[in-house]
Amino acid sequence: MIDELSVSMMAAFGLDRILGDPRWLPHPVRLIGRVTVRLEPLLTRLFGRNRSSGTLLAAMVAGGAYFAVWGILNAAERFDHRLTLILTVYFLYSALAARDLDQESMKVFRSLQRGDRNAARKDLSMIVGRSTDQLNEREIVRGAVETIAEGTVDGILSPLFFVVLGGAPLAMAFKAANTLDSMTGHRDERYIRFGWASARLDDLLNLVPARVARFFYPVASLLCGLNAARCWSVSWRDGRKSPSPNAAISEAAVAGALGVQLGGVNIYQGKAEKRPHLGDALRDLEPRDIPRAVKWMYATSIIGLAFFTGIRAFILSMEPWRHLSWQALGT
Repeated sequence: MIDELSVSMMAAFGLDRILGDPRWLPHPVRLIGRVTVRLEPLLTRLFGRNRSSGTLLAAMVAGGAYFAVWGILNAAERFDHRLTLILTVYFLYSALAARDLDQESMKVFRSLQRGDRNAARKDLSMIVGRSTDQLNEREIVRGAVETIAEGTVDGILSPLFFVVLGGAPLAMAFKAANTLDSMTGHRDERYIRFGWASARLDDLLNLVPARVARFFYPVASLLCGLNAARCWSVSWRDGRKSPSPNAAISEAAVAGALGVQLGGVNIYQGKAEKRPHLGDALRDLEPRDIPRAVKWMYATSIIGLAFFTGIRAFILSMEPWRHLSWQALGT
């Protein structure tokens, strides 16, 4: 049984694949970012820069996104159901980031292909939080591949998961939490306490999708001509090594699929942070690993879309039985 929300999910996925994130199109994430920038000084001035004010910020931004989208869709439904469908597709499309991740990482690849490492470092700096100005070619490729792997979950699979759970409002609430984490969930002196709630909320929300996705990765690797068995084994062996409870699973999976080693030293605002090594260095990283990872990301995303659409169809197919069980109880 394919319902309107499932069709909206597929339409949004296709729209993201075609359009990506054009700067001329209004995007809820940019609005979320502006709201966060306005709220942060207000809350810290009122309550201080601590966990409590950071928790309030996370609740206001994520909760505000949920109720704003819920209110817009309910108002549209009173006007015209077709408008509700259009807005649902728009919000779901806004929650996905596959094409944007593809475009930004492929800029890095094309700069490396031209032999322009300075341009590649600048391109990479647009999609990672680490310092890039001193990176060699291998480290540039590593940064891009790790970003693609992590973005496969929080930029694609997690939004689809939350669509199934709660439609467009919950998907946008997740996107708000994820955006908030990227803005405030840092471990520097400014955000170590204030950004704690944002980072923990993002970890919590990605917890289930990141683990469900582990079953998608070997199939995607097989479809892409990569090593499915090594993808599976390395994701289990190294998937718990990272300080993040989620990121290492996808990074270890793509490292195993490619036969390379990820992780190492990252520089954040002049401070070195050593990240665990993931995967085995059967060969060195090369620029071509970026388009390979992009292809793997798309294959995983399509598998995820099919899986979550199927789960929703199964849930809907159980509705008549659920009603019968309630009737049998006399309620």
